[in-house]
Amino acid sequence: MQGVEASWRSVVLLLLGLKASPCRPQDSLPECICASDILSCTDANLTGPPSEMPVSTVTLDLSHNRLQQLEGGGFEELYRLETLRLSHNQVSAVHPGAFRNTSRLRHLDLSSNQLRALEHHFFLDVPMLEELLLFDNRIVRVESRAFAGLGGLKKVYLSHNLLTDFPFFSLHSQPHLSTFDLSSNRLNRLPLQDIADLPTALQRNLYLHNNSLVCECAMFSLFRVWERQGFPSMTDFRKDHVCLVFAIPRGTVRFFQHDRYFEKCDVTSIQQEGNVSVTTGGRLLLHCVTSLARRQLTFHWVSPRQEYVVPPGNNGTMRMFPNGSLEISKARSNDSGLYWCLSLDSEQRRNESHEVNVTVLPLQDDLSEPFNTGFTTLLGCVVSLVVVLMYLYLTPCRCPACLKTPSPVTATPNEALIGSAQSSILTPTPPTTTEGPGRKVSTNNKHVVFLEPIREQQNGRLRAATGGHLGPGLLSGAEQQTKNRPDAPAMLP
Repeated sequence: MQGVEASWRSVVLLLLGLKASPCRPQDSLPECICASDILSCTDANLTGPPSEMPVSTVTLDLSHNRLQQLEGGGFEELYRLETLRLSHNQVSAVHPGAFRNTSRLRHLDLSSNQLRALEHHFFLDVPMLEELLLFDNRIVRVESRAFAGLGGLKKVYLSHNLLTDFPFFSLHSQPHLSTFDLSSNRLNRLPLQDIADLPTALQRNLYLHNNSLVCECAMFSLFRVWERQGFPSMTDFRKDHVCLVFAIPRGTVRFFQHDRYFEKCDVTSIQQEGNVSVTTGGRLLLHCVTSLARRQLTFHWVSPRQEYVVPPGNNGTMRMFPNGSLEISKARSNDSGLYWCLSLDSEQRRNESHEVNVTVLPLQDDLSEPFNTGFTTLLGCVVSLVVVLMYLYLTPCRCPACLKTPSPVTATPNEALIGSAQSSILTPTPPTTTEGPGRKVSTNNKHVVFLEPIREQQNGRLRAATGGHLGPGLLSGAEQQTKNRPDAPAMLP
């Protein structure tokens, strides 16, 4: 019995093997190549799918042909089909039922065709579809239910088309979608609210570069946040992100390389800290961080002084921007305290609050002491210099009492010597000669203080200084004292 049962099993397996045998070249497929479960009919000048195809085909390649339409039931015999390549054809229409009985289809390539729209009936028969290639077409419209029912969809490529908008909200029903490429289209504005509600895994690989986006702060804020978080959609194509300045077609700017256009945006950053500090007189920008969508949001702030602030701000030092940011232009000590912001969504009747604690630090006092010390030192030097210049260049008082000369008769030798010394030191009038007889000093009214009298010898005798400061009795008295000294040297005649 066991032998008979084994024989029957062998027969059954043989019959199944014959039924699911690999495709063989047939007379009806002269231009196709069969390799196991792969049927390749590329560049065969076909205008439609082959009439007879092996039912065991898992991968069918009809690329580089002349297919113009996909009729209903064209692939219904290929119930094992998982990969269908129809790229580089002229397909402009997909009729209902075109993918009937291909429920196992996972990869569909319709790139480089002439499709102009994606309608809701295109992919109803392929619920297990995971990868959809639609780039390099002429698509200008995508219906909101075009991807309805594709619960296993993971990757969609719609780049190089003519889309001016896209229903991003339709992607919320795709739990496994991780890559969506909308680059190189004609998108001019993004529904940031719908994009912000997308799963983070999809935002990481949502490619929007090389579009006709208008430069605006909200868009720049979203992309900047993605860049800081290292999303591949930003970091891998950083140079390809452009926007139009003032919506002028030729006024494109690569805003990740040249972001000076957005310097005054004061965009909101999700990295806003709960405690911030600023020095007195400094500028501070507070962001109203919220997880609500930003299309219909309104914001207002309450300061520590219980002041209600809304755009454009108060008449003092606070300024508020439409995106919810609050600017304190010149911080003061009484600006310290707790600020809280309320964001309100009027459509969904939701609100969120955010608090920021601000500390205004006083200016550093260590800079004032060096300044005072240096100023005092400089002032002292200037005063000393002025006093010296006054002493050197200002003529002493020439009062009549000062000009009287002492009487030579009553003056004693000692008194005459003391007066002569004081006169020689303090007199502003130079002597008539300095080096020898007959040599006069310039009379250009220069005032010079002489520290000691000039003595000159004439025939071995001291010559009396002229000018009325030394009396004649001074030298005669000195000469007389010299003669009377026992140890005095002999005077030559």
